[in-house]
Amino acid sequence: MAELDQHEGEQDLEKKIEETRQRFKNELLQDSADKYDSRDVERLQTDDALVEGYLTWRLYVVDDALKMIDESLQWRKEFGVNDVSESTIPRWMFETGAVYLHGYDKEGNKLFWFKVKLHVKDAKTILDKKKYVAFWLERYAKKEPGMPLTVVFDMSESGLSNIDMEFVKYVINCFKVYYPKFLSKMIIVDMPWIMNAAWKIVKSWLGPEAISKLKFASKSEVQTFIGPEYLPPHMGGTDPFKYSYPPLPDDDFQTPICDNGPIVSEDETESKEGEMEGKDTLESSFNSEVAVKPKKVNFLEDSLRAEDNDKGDTSARTKGARKPMTTFKGLLLDVSPAEELSFGSGEMEKKCLIILSNVTKNQVAFKVRTTAPEKYRVKPSSSCCEPGASVDIVVSLHGGSQASPQDRFLVMAAEMDNVGSQELAQFWKEIPKTKIMEHRLRCHVLESVKPTMSLLRDSPVDTGTSGQQELNTLLMRMMASNLRMEQKLSTCLWVQKVLIGLVLVLMVLNLLCLYLLGTTQRTS
Repeated sequence: MAELDQHEGEQDLEKKIEETRQRFKNELLQDSADKYDSRDVERLQTDDALVEGYLTWRLYVVDDALKMIDESLQWRKEFGVNDVSESTIPRWMFETGAVYLHGYDKEGNKLFWFKVKLHVKDAKTILDKKKYVAFWLERYAKKEPGMPLTVVFDMSESGLSNIDMEFVKYVINCFKVYYPKFLSKMIIVDMPWIMNAAWKIVKSWLGPEAISKLKFASKSEVQTFIGPEYLPPHMGGTDPFKYSYPPLPDDDFQTPICDNGPIVSEDETESKEGEMEGKDTLESSFNSEVAVKPKKVNFLEDSLRAEDNDKGDTSARTKGARKPMTTFKGLLLDVSPAEELSFGSGEMEKKCLIILSNVTKNQVAFKVRTTAPEKYRVKPSSSCCEPGASVDIVVSLHGGSQASPQDRFLVMAAEMDNVGSQELAQFWKEIPKTKIMEHRLRCHVLESVKPTMSLLRDSPVDTGTSGQQELNTLLMRMMASNLRMEQKLSTCLWVQKVLIGLVLVLMVLNLLCLYLLGTTQRTS
């Protein structure tokens, strides 16, 4: 029944997408095609996810989605968004460090930082500043399609002179209109009380679909949303990152290992080849620029040999691995799952399966990289796939490691024109980046729910020290909750006493007035 409902829902969505495209063509495109960039029109006609984003943000009301599309595409042409690049933005803007991408929140969403104290209102530069924001958003949209952003307004040491309401409204419109479904949340950190009135106006601009995404946090509260490893020291964090230009932070999206942990070079990986093979260790980090010790591979011979050897142990390797349910259609490979690998804390939730299917007529070389090589084991992490064939890749958590939403995987693939005796490392070193297909996968952490009563019943007897710690934590929380209630009750009683005192004072004043009024009347 659930599958039937899901199928009907998908059919309804397809109809909505088709209706939106048809009405766009008939009502908006026919008489005013020059309003839009032809590249945006073509993308709207071919990218289902883009149209779905507009529909979702407008609660599947086609009329509202069309208005949003019209406004968004006009803005893209007016600002020349498709042609915005690093060379078209004034260099001084990059050097200020007022806006940049860096780090992740606790849900695994990329952080988009606005250092408010570095912004000064200036009508002469407002257009360039708007294009600068568009540059970062467009850059991220191309590198991480479908992945939302968390916007962080760092208000530390800022004042009224740093608040430019026109610029703030533009930033909000970027997420409200121009980039649908892009906003995960907007966090306002350490806002001075003098700016409360300004941000009340900002809230009115957000609209009902985004108002719930606005979060106000002090320096101590911001760690509710962002871990200390991605917070600067002035927010109580431990992130040593300091903005500098050039190059751009996160310039090479193939190397987020620089954000999430120590870089593991291919040199180090190859030097431990024997140990790595025994432990099914992932080949290396995302960094493909590091010099590599050549690993000689004859693709033709090795692929045939591997096929014979793998037939016997493929079922054993994939046993217990979570099967993918979605598929990304790539130019060289179809990748399943399409967006994320799901891991949990249970024994049957520590392995996932990636299926790569070759859709070309040539052999395709591939490799899988991760931002957390110390946590995951991937087998095979690098090999090749024959035309029309598929390869099962098992990704498993190593030892007692736990998956995190910040963890990422990168599938890289390149078509091999000349199959023969060739060094695998040399092939990847020489292949132009323009010929490499890349697809990114994020991690989804499954929640394990344990009933409270079960916890209370099992902890003292069955779970030993860890269970006792959980019970102690639960009791501490209950005591803290009771303490807060007592404090609130005490406050209420104090307020009640004050009010009673005020009432008594008023009564005395009233009696005094009556006495004075009576005395005055007798005298007269």
